Amino acid sequence: MNFDLSDEQRLLRETVRDFARSEVAPVAEELDRTKAFPYEIVARMADLGLMSIPFSEEYGGGGGDILSYALAVEELARIDSSVAITMAAHTSLGTAPIYNWGTEEQKQQWLPDLCAGTKLAAFGLTEPEAGSDAGNTKTRAVLDEGEWIVNGAKQFITNAGTDISACVTITAVTGQGERGPEISNIIVPNGTDGYVIGEPYRKMGWNASDTRPLTFEDARVPESNLLGPRGEGFRQFLQILDGGRIGVAAMAVGVAQGALDEAIKYAKERQAFGKPISKFQAIQAKIADISSQLEAARLLTYRAAIEKDRGQNFTLTAAQAKLITGRLAVRATEEAVQIHGGYGFIEEYPVCRFYRDAKILTIGEGTDEVQQMVIARALGC
Repeated sequence: MNFDLSDEQRLLRETVRDFARSEVAPVAEELDRTKAFPYEIVARMADLGLMSIPFSEEYGGGGGDILSYALAVEELARIDSSVAITMAAHTSLGTAPIYNWGTEEQKQQWLPDLCAGTKLAAFGLTEPEAGSDAGNTKTRAVLDEGEWIVNGAKQFITNAGTDISACVTITAVTGQGERGPEISNIIVPNGTDGYVIGEPYRKMGWNASDTRPLTFEDARVPESNLLGPRGEGFRQFLQILDGGRIGVAAMAVGVAQGALDEAIKYAKERQAFGKPISKFQAIQAKIADISSQLEAARLLTYRAAIEKDRGQNFTLTAAQAKLITGRLAVRATEEAVQIHGGYGFIEEYPVCRFYRDAKILTIGEGTDEVQQMVIARALGC
């Protein structure tokens, strides 16, 4: 497998890297402290075409591949995870289902604004009793005179409650099949009567991203808002999760790289016992270990993206990448804080934010335990 980047991919990586350093880095600490959604940053990402990298130019997308998308996510997360997850969730969770399974009418209705980045999309899967057990969906949708009547609740949903949010695609039980509940995906537009968007969560990290609970109380949407064939929702969201894990793995690589960048910078500047602490073997060992593990994790993430681009089965690789990169992000940020000493505990230093942001990467898009189950099953266990 060739891991050399094309000229276009290298250009994209450099463009996003420059943007993240020049426009995201100066405001990241303030956005995190004030828990303010980064509307101006999202608008600039839209101008750069970052909100629709892997989608067809026919609908206003960038016409790029999944590897290019992963590169962009990595560079954003290297500076700020809240910005990165806003872009990643909009792309792989919000827009991808409509792009993959929408009718031409649905695509024409939603994709131009979503690809332009002037509107955001969300995906509602997780519920109070359906997290790792995603098939235990309790939300119900009943067909009545050409409309779906939706009742239920979703939680931990990203991008549903901003001023530019357009819609959420939700999983709902639409009937009873031979093998159990029939699960389908339905598009619910923002502003629908009975669609109640809750207050933002108070979170450990990702403070500048939008994460809320959603409630549906006899919310009515047209029958035509069914996404793909009725009863195909379970298969669809499993595919969405597979693709989303590439984005989350790329985020984890970016977070680990950002933490390593800060650790090396600080270690070169900090003096102890008459010399920079970067000259001490204990510090060098930490940096060397994280650097080596990071490169291996990066290549596995890129492999998952390349497999998806080639149309190969990437379920195993994506789960492996998500598992090891999330754990690496936690360890890398912890070591970066340790290298900073007391300053690592102070919010003005980016490693403090990186440390708080990293933990969710072992939980979101499927916990480590779910990834281990997916990997074992893929290996025939």
